[in-house]
Amino acid sequence: MCQWVYIFRTASPKVDIFLQNVIYYTFVSTHREKIERTIREALASSEEGLRYSELVRYIKEKHPEIKENTIHSALHNLREKIRRGDIKDIVIPERGLFRLVREEVTSKQVEGIREQDLYQPFAQYLTDELEECSKAVPLGGKIFEDKWGTPDVFGIYRFPDYEPIKLPVPEIVSAEIKLDPNQLVVAFGQACAYKLFSHKVYLVVPKDSEEIGRLESLCLRFGLGLILFEIEGKEPRFYIRTRAVKSEPDYMYLNEYLNKLKQRRPDIFRELFG
Repeated sequence: MCQWVYIFRTASPKVDIFLQNVIYYTFVSTHREKIERTIREALASSEEGLRYSELVRYIKEKHPEIKENTIHSALHNLREKIRRGDIKDIVIPERGLFRLVREEVTSKQVEGIREQDLYQPFAQYLTDELEECSKAVPLGGKIFEDKWGTPDVFGIYRFPDYEPIKLPVPEIVSAEIKLDPNQLVVAFGQACAYKLFSHKVYLVVPKDSEEIGRLESLCLRFGLGLILFEIEGKEPRFYIRTRAVKSEPDYMYLNEYLNKLKQRRPDIFRELFG
């Protein structure tokens, strides 16, 4: 350090500025390398990845000597290198989320849990937590018997009698649930098909699915609600990502499917419509 002070005191102004720049960029480069190492260390401990703000906090705790502006600059630089393809071992699966690339493993399957086991808990979640339905029931199977499929959960919303304004037609809410995270495209297509006869449609997928950010963007564009879930023990826990946007169904198809429901499952039809 004393040598640098001596050089600054004896050097000409132009040399002085040059040396200051050399030292500055040397330290910046060193800090960036240190920050990138710390980022990889943080991401290695999180399978789901970390958000931008979480990385900033982690780096500040590990290296309090580094200024926050330098941390933000290094993260922006890292993001650019990832998007250019210069860095291959870190990905950004959705906006603001960084994840370390790991060896591909088979999707986690919960032993003893079937997709049908999620129908009733989600029907209850629709009515009690989201309050999107006044009544919802598990459906699934092939009740509608066509290539467009049958919703896994089917519900209606009626305005209570004490409300001053009530719609004459109850709102229809449908849901598509997928336990397999490798079937997101199929699930999205089925959920879109339900909009033909539903006012609102929800897509329910595992929380640890890949490409959640892309799926969320598609759901926003098509007005689908997106719900994530994880299994704790053998009980599902649901998290809302986006709410469904109401749109008018095609009432010709709505009547067609309701008539099928009335004929094939009159018990469910009576439960929903009285």
